Amino acid sequence: MSLISFFKEAGEKLFGSKDTEAAAKAVAAAPDPVAAQAKIDELNAAAGAAIEKYIGTQMLNADGLSVAFDGATSTVSVSGVAPDQATREKILLCCGNVTGVAAVNDMMTVAEAAPESRFHLVEKGDTLSAVAKKAYGNANAYMKIFEANKPMLSHPDKIYPGQLLRIPD
Repeated sequence: MSLISFFKEAGEKLFGSKDTEAAAKAVAAAPDPVAAQAKIDELNAAAGAAIEKYIGTQMLNADGLSVAFDGATSTVSVSGVAPDQATREKILLCCGNVTGVAAVNDMMTVAEAAPESRFHLVEKGDTLSAVAKKAYGNANAYMKIFEANKPMLSHPDKIYPGQLLRIPD
């Protein structure tokens, strides 16, 4: 188990921060704190379901996959058994590269163990070629990084600041 940090303001827009803000206001103003907590729980469950659906759209599968979101801490907890290390890492990236998520609590295991990849936080001005040059000493190795991050990346030029990328060995 580990906690992986992400840039909260970057990523896929799967759910709105307005929902979280509305829930916080509801709690503060609610005469019935039980009803307010029920609304927060409902919003957290909807956010977790949206992330789990996004993982499915990326054609990533894990046995017993469970995704939960805690809006108070902006943390996703994910568990299940991935078939391999690459799939596990891609699922974790799907969970974390979402606007509003600051951390992912990784409780996943793998059926087929392998070494973990390194990760790179994309900064303003980064390109996959520049990342490949840093990681491998060869800018032309950018396709290795692109392939390692598919299907989340649809094109080598479509990376953004704050995104976390897998850098396989």
